[in-house]
Amino acid sequence: MSETRIVKTLCRMCDDRCGIDVHLDGDKITRIEGNRDHVWNRGRLCIKGSHGLEMFTSPQRLKHPLKRTEQGFVEIPLEQALDEIAEKIKGIQAKYGARAVGVWKGEAVGFAQQEELARRWIHAIGSPNYFSNDSACFASRWMGGGLVLGPQGFQADVDNAKCLIYWGQNPPNSHPNVTQQINRARERGARLIVIDVRFTQIARQADLFVQVRPGTDGALALGIIRELIQNDWLDHDFIERYTLGFERLKEYAQQFTYDYVAKETGCDAAALIPQIAREIRDSMPRTGIVVGNGFEHHENGVNSIRAVTCIDGLIGSVDQKGGKYLPVGLDIRYLPLYDQKPLKELEPLGADKFPVLYDFRHECHTMTLMDTILSGEPYPIKAIVMTAANPAITNPNSDKVRKALSSLELFVVRDLFLSETAQLADYVLPAASYLERSELVTHGLFHTVTLTNRVLPPPPEVQDEYQFFHDLAHRLGAGEYFPWENEDALNAWLLEDTGLTLEELKKAPSGYQYARPRYQKYREREADGEPPFKTPSGKVEFVSDYLAGYGYPDLPVYIPPKTNQPDPDYPFALVTGARKLPFCHARGHNLPALSQALRSPEIEIHEADAQKLGVKEGDQVRVTSRIGSIVIPVHVAVADEIMPGVVQITHGWKEANVNRLTLDDTFDFLSGFPVMKSVPVRVEKEG
Repeated sequence: MSETRIVKTLCRMCDDRCGIDVHLDGDKITRIEGNRDHVWNRGRLCIKGSHGLEMFTSPQRLKHPLKRTEQGFVEIPLEQALDEIAEKIKGIQAKYGARAVGVWKGEAVGFAQQEELARRWIHAIGSPNYFSNDSACFASRWMGGGLVLGPQGFQADVDNAKCLIYWGQNPPNSHPNVTQQINRARERGARLIVIDVRFTQIARQADLFVQVRPGTDGALALGIIRELIQNDWLDHDFIERYTLGFERLKEYAQQFTYDYVAKETGCDAAALIPQIAREIRDSMPRTGIVVGNGFEHHENGVNSIRAVTCIDGLIGSVDQKGGKYLPVGLDIRYLPLYDQKPLKELEPLGADKFPVLYDFRHECHTMTLMDTILSGEPYPIKAIVMTAANPAITNPNSDKVRKALSSLELFVVRDLFLSETAQLADYVLPAASYLERSELVTHGLFHTVTLTNRVLPPPPEVQDEYQFFHDLAHRLGAGEYFPWENEDALNAWLLEDTGLTLEELKKAPSGYQYARPRYQKYREREADGEPPFKTPSGKVEFVSDYLAGYGYPDLPVYIPPKTNQPDPDYPFALVTGARKLPFCHARGHNLPALSQALRSPEIEIHEADAQKLGVKEGDQVRVTSRIGSIVIPVHVAVADEIMPGVVQITHGWKEANVNRLTLDDTFDFLSGFPVMKSVPVRVEKEG
């Protein structure tokens, strides 16, 4: 009779990292449920998490290495695949130089140690060219907040806030556990303001919803700043002691009058800005402002994020209970080699065009990569090793992405499935799932660290991330940088400076709490003679001398999006990327239970625009940008779900890949982020 048991670990179907109970009958997983003891999800699981077993057992799952031949992919032994890949990398580096090889990290196998392992490996073999999905998602928010407060991972203290402002984010679809936090905060009396282009699920719960045109959030933020300053709803002590550039910001914000903000955003600024400012006044400093992904994909994304973050400095909510909290970190050892082997002299790709992106994130620019592969300028890139990313679907200008990746001399993809991108590869190696590996995961707001459990060993020719990079590094003469025998040895090394051991963490499968919340830690640093904040000045920076040193504006200047002056040939503003709960970006579309929950892509369009176009629900339309077109069914939005003149298409669908429309030559000038949420398009009835 087989043994039944439960193994506790974390779900990695997205990056929310919920606690789960994995039920086993012998060596067979029978179901996955939420862990009721986990502080984050408290037993809840979304549809993705509850169907993690389907990913694990899918007949489409890769279990053997594949090699491209003239007849198509054929299975080869793992050791042969690694030997051949290593020899090809050696040949490319000998012919073109070490930097001709790059690595690209995706999300589908995780988002923590996996990233640091990829960074470590590429520098170990002598190249600075690390790429990832972050240069089109997340990094811009890190930069915008970091330029004002320092790059330290501040988060809204939702549980203790009196007022929450969710700006360009829809937690019910992107972060369900945050929705539960919001609900608990509201039960305690917290107010909720939502600012977005679309009337989202979270907007339906709000005390106040403000709808704005795509890319105009910075104008609204500066209008709010003007209102707070004019009414003297400020924390003067914090401003005087801990900020830089208040008078300059005050002067600049004066031009953001109600009339100007209304013209830019399309909202009733004269009514809404005073209302928002009063809510902030009544809750300060326990005002939690959250900036979402909706800010990032515009030509003015970083500065819009900077403008919103300046509000935290004006009201003194920085590292305050209920405000913009800085979690207490855990001193886990650092895997990347930027200190030992920075390789900056090898000109990381895109660092010259977008130096702030490289300074803040050590990220190379994926859009520049595509042009470089095709042109050979400024130097050749001939090989990419990619781990669980799908840029043929998720990066802008997908047709160019496919062309570029297909032209590489060596393209290696590690993934769980033969994705659209993996189909372009020379070698496809099977990756371990989150149920087949172990890693250290921290939850910053709760100050817990979890050692995830390896529920079952991977199939014989399936490697976890560490083993893959270890084996390839040793074949390439860089084994000294990967000395650990396996994941367990690596995890033990990572913990050495924390005072914790693997054995202690194994006894706390729902998370080990390593610290308690402490507020106003900048005062502690000040008392110790250190700069209060990790900015160049040591203060909250309303103006940035660092940016001025690169020739950029030091203030968070507002740049109106091009879609505010519609082109007659492309009269609609296309927003892409609104999350759908069953999927995490392009992931999950091949799993029947998830794909059945949301069967097809669609374009969301205002009912007035639908009438003008002569289309109704379910009709097909052709959507065209200046680089491509797709045909897609219509969803007619009602009431205020979306503004007239604005349309929305979610990414991730190969049937109607919206990134065939998005632009890879128009960027945020600071981050290099592509314009994916304010794309000029034409919409026409098909047939």
